[in-house]
Amino acid sequence: MRDLLVIIGMGLVTYLIRVGPFLMLSRWELPQSWQRGLQYVPAAVLAAIIVPEVLVPAGGLQFTPGNPRLLAALVALLVAWRWQNAVLTVIVGMVALWLLALL
Repeated sequence: MRDLLVIIGMGLVTYLIRVGPFLMLSRWELPQSWQRGLQYVPAAVLAAIIVPEVLVPAGGLQFTPGNPRLLAALVALLVAWRWQNAVLTVIVGMVALWLLALL
């Protein structure tokens, strides 16, 4: 029973941590400078996840033409720049990585 209460308590704390800022910020209007700055958070988080996986796949820096992840990322970057479609970018990047891994 104690374990169940601990799990429920952890779930409540996690929920409150995630929903708390939304409840508090819904009452106030954020300044324009904050709103502009917060627009870049998703891209920054995504870059922080992807860049190490592309450039340091095996624990060491692999900034070489023989790195299939780097080549696939460049292909995905070109698709993202040209068509500005996130789904298409992910699909093309995954297919490019798959094809380059087969070589």
